[in-house]
Amino acid sequence: MEQKLKTDGLGLSNRNAMNKDRISDLPEALLLHILSSLPTEKAIATSVLSKRWRSLWKMVPKLKFDYKFHPLADMDAHVFSENVYRSLSLHKAPVLESLHLTFEGRTDCMDVGIWIATAFARRVRKLVLVSVYHEEQIVILPSVLFSCNDTLEILKLKYAIDLEFPPRVCLKSLRKLYLYEVQFKDEESVSNFLCGCPSLEDLVVHRYSNADVENFTIVVPSLQRLTIKDLNQEGGNGDGGYVINAPALKYLDIDGFKELEYFFIEEAPELVEAKISDVSDIANENILVSLTSAKRLSLHLSPLEIDGLNGEIFDQLVYLELRTHETEWWNLLSIMLDSSPKLQILKLTDLYLGVNHKFPDKKKWNPPDYVPECLLLHLETFVWIGYKWQREDEKEVATYILNNAKCLKKATFSKFGNSEKLEEKRREMLNDLSSDSCHLVLESV
Repeated sequence: MEQKLKTDGLGLSNRNAMNKDRISDLPEALLLHILSSLPTEKAIATSVLSKRWRSLWKMVPKLKFDYKFHPLADMDAHVFSENVYRSLSLHKAPVLESLHLTFEGRTDCMDVGIWIATAFARRVRKLVLVSVYHEEQIVILPSVLFSCNDTLEILKLKYAIDLEFPPRVCLKSLRKLYLYEVQFKDEESVSNFLCGCPSLEDLVVHRYSNADVENFTIVVPSLQRLTIKDLNQEGGNGDGGYVINAPALKYLDIDGFKELEYFFIEEAPELVEAKISDVSDIANENILVSLTSAKRLSLHLSPLEIDGLNGEIFDQLVYLELRTHETEWWNLLSIMLDSSPKLQILKLTDLYLGVNHKFPDKKKWNPPDYVPECLLLHLETFVWIGYKWQREDEKEVATYILNNAKCLKKATFSKFGNSEKLEEKRREMLNDLSSDSCHLVLESV
């Protein structure tokens, strides 16, 4: 009987240990970190757990509201607005690090203005506004709120938001700006907004060309990173374009520019890396010429789509990536090899791995009249992803590089296919692409 009591006692002790609230014993800083990762509506729900949790959510430094978590928001947008305002009023954290709001386009602009004003009063550092389209209704952002702010460092605006900015914009501390499919009222609004961000370093723009303004001008002396993706698959109909004036630019990524009237980049002497993708049918442009100071380049375009070089030299370029599915891609390769005397790494990639080209280019590759300096003195690494040995143009290019790259240390060819078939062709490739000066590797992808 005594043994049974001891056993029962131990069992009761173990059960008490299992039922103990271990989470509440965690340090407050860790609890706040956990709550910050939750939607604020869920964080508020924890206030019913115990006395300690009752006001804990009020000290969370990051708030995130989403109308989808409010069951009545679909019926009445004011329900969501009132809940957000009430929560912001009760919030007591000494610093509001970030405020993320996802709401419908039918939301009253006054409500959005109150949220932003409250966040600015709390010295918010990061603000994210996502306006979801509702029957094509768009929220007009109250521009007066951006007339003077010295704490906001990151601003992200997405979707159904209309922007109209007067000349009095002043966001002194803004370093990162993300604009996803928002609409500017006019070209002056674009200029006024960007001119009011004297510390801006990183700008990301996703937009439909000509959806709002035809001429999109970016003049930001402090800008270091710029990403622009044009989402209009039909192109810009030959009207309008882009002008970029960012002398401190170090990174550039442009994608999807089609049928524009112009695209100009002012001098960017500090440019380190650039990625140019899917650019075609631009009447006036200086894309390649503006990239001559870059150290790393990824060019995903055909030489037929852009203006060539007029003697310009990429004297800093050490890494070059080209896409081999583009029309007459080898001509762009010849241009770049001839213009890049210090090139060390060359990467060729076929996006359509495993897909045979039904209509290969009829024109043939003509090797340069003389061996480029980079092949004789600097090229050390050669990578070709999606190499197809049955295509004569690719075989000619590969053979030329292997035979003339005197400092080449390693050449890697990645081929799509199963291991058995790959092994059958392995010896054939090694014979065709034999090289005594480097380590030749054949891989499957």
